[in-house]
Amino acid sequence: MNALGSFVFLLTVFFSMPIFAGDAEISAIEDKLNEEFKWLKAEAEADVVWSASKYEQKTSEAPSLVSIIRSDDIKKFGYRTLADILQRVSGTYITYNRNYNFIGVRGFGQPGDLNTRVLLMTDGHRINDDVFQQALIGTDFPLDVDLIDRVEVTRGPGSCLYGTNAFFSVINVITKKGHQIDGSQVSAEVGTSDTYKSRVTFGKSFSHGLEILLSASVYDSRGDDRLYYSEFDDPSSNKGIAENRDDDKYCHLFLKTSWKDFTLSAVYGSRDKDVPTASFWTVFDEPFNTVDNRGYAELKYDHRFDEMLNISSRIYYDRYVYKGYYPYSAETEDGESYIYMNRDDDTSEWVGGDIMLTRKMFGNSSFTFGAEFQYNTRQDMLNYDENPYQLLSDDTRRSSNWAVYFHDETRIFGSLTLNAGIRYDRYESFGGIFNPRLSLIHKPFENTTLKLIYGTAFRAPNFYELSVNESWQKKDYDIPNPDPEKISTYEIIAEQSFGEFIKGFVSGFYYKIDGLISQVPYEDDWILENTEHVEAEGIELEIQGKWKNGFAASLNYTLQQVEDTHTHETLPNSPEHLVKGNLTIPLIPEKLFGSFEGQYMSRRNIATEEETSITAKEHFVANLTVSGMNFIKGIECSASIYNLFDEHYGDPADENHIQKMIEREGRSFRFKITYSF
Repeated sequence: MNALGSFVFLLTVFFSMPIFAGDAEISAIEDKLNEEFKWLKAEAEADVVWSASKYEQKTSEAPSLVSIIRSDDIKKFGYRTLADILQRVSGTYITYNRNYNFIGVRGFGQPGDLNTRVLLMTDGHRINDDVFQQALIGTDFPLDVDLIDRVEVTRGPGSCLYGTNAFFSVINVITKKGHQIDGSQVSAEVGTSDTYKSRVTFGKSFSHGLEILLSASVYDSRGDDRLYYSEFDDPSSNKGIAENRDDDKYCHLFLKTSWKDFTLSAVYGSRDKDVPTASFWTVFDEPFNTVDNRGYAELKYDHRFDEMLNISSRIYYDRYVYKGYYPYSAETEDGESYIYMNRDDDTSEWVGGDIMLTRKMFGNSSFTFGAEFQYNTRQDMLNYDENPYQLLSDDTRRSSNWAVYFHDETRIFGSLTLNAGIRYDRYESFGGIFNPRLSLIHKPFENTTLKLIYGTAFRAPNFYELSVNESWQKKDYDIPNPDPEKISTYEIIAEQSFGEFIKGFVSGFYYKIDGLISQVPYEDDWILENTEHVEAEGIELEIQGKWKNGFAASLNYTLQQVEDTHTHETLPNSPEHLVKGNLTIPLIPEKLFGSFEGQYMSRRNIATEEETSITAKEHFVANLTVSGMNFIKGIECSASIYNLFDEHYGDPADENHIQKMIEREGRSFRFKITYSF
């Protein structure tokens, strides 16, 4: 029975109850119907995406391949960070260098590239900062995962709607609303390595239309107290052991309030991370930490005039601060060595706004027109030594960029839909750039969808990259700034539903990247140029099922081959095979669930100047979570074991590390309890 049939059946039973049943029976049937309606509503919402076209549509109608991870999945699998959530998505993989998490997509995951080729948003608001264009996905992500309603991951180029950074995918984190909390919550967690987290949340929807959600979280973890790196195995470096150098702390504040057509949001996150790896050639086993502060405030207006016309607009203020504390050694005139601190103080602030109009035409067509403007009021990069003070670089500027875009969806005939869109972005640094997207979507059968997609995207050189070459220009060197990176993608997708509970897809993709920005040696130092070119091809397959009793399972596989077109070598940190499986079993219906996930990654090359045969070995990581609810009113709890089999593996390090590979975490656990009242 499909969803519409189930709905009609439920209505028939509901209106027949007074005739055939007594009060007790009616109450029991009403409870059952409420559960059925909840399930139908959840399934209907699970099949709707906003990010693919900037308006809500079924995933089967979206001009891209879409994955959606819901709050129920986050809870049952014990996901702690956005990186944990994204790790389950087909074609993606997460690496970690003991400071930041990095996301690889469809075989491209250059070590240390700061996630600049993925666009990250919360409720449609850009999170990538205005200095490095970095997408923060680990403990530095400024939002508590308990406040996430769902995460939409849209594959392929998205610059036709979103501009820069929407290179490989667009990740939109949709936050919960006040009525989903409907009261107050307190939550506490405890885990391995003296890890503690607490959260206080209030959410409510009031009768006069006001809705509010307010939350605060704090987190503190000692991390691994002893980390061994053979590259530093020397008595002068504590025999390669970094002791108590892995601390991680953060705090989050979140406000979301809406009234009629207006929504006010404010986000703030501050993360302080100790770095044990002595990257950037710092002194090993000395205090070294980085601080990331990210926040914004946004006012959004969204009004639907009728079924044919919708207008939305927003204004915002954003701020990002990065602080780095790097220990280096030097010698006095007397030959005595000492430790001094080098500092990074980077601050950016920007304001902007956008407006978007969506209009349905003639019953089989709709178009979207939008315009955006952003003024970067402050872009400061400061580097200096302490004790004694010495200013090494001070780069301050202001800049602006704007864009206009158009997207049209036309049903050519009954089962064939054409999507066409184009966007023009204008930057002070390099000028203008166009990016189109075309797709044909065909439904030959009711449960079958075929998609043919072409699109381009770009990544503008960020403030940091521009400052590198401009520092040479100030010395009268004729060195141009790098141009934007560009990608062209072709993709064919087949999506299939098998009855009411099971669905799957097969996707084949090819992409070509021109002008990757890379470091090039110059005058005993280096500059940045568009030197590298990449080609890739691959397939993704997934099958997933979800049943009314809470049983759910999914399995996906990705085969990908990514190579440098000049050397014809596979890129570093590019696994050929990814396999992921997830399983949830209702141990006690509606009360106790067991969730298991397994993730396999094949070996990856490690880029080195001396050796080309070093690889990060293949590995399989499993996680297990048992979650309980409804045993005591208002109480939910879960227990998780991560890296269940204590797999020993590592990720390729970037060129700023002496190590070739950074070891990942071993087995760990977490216990969590939440009280709602």
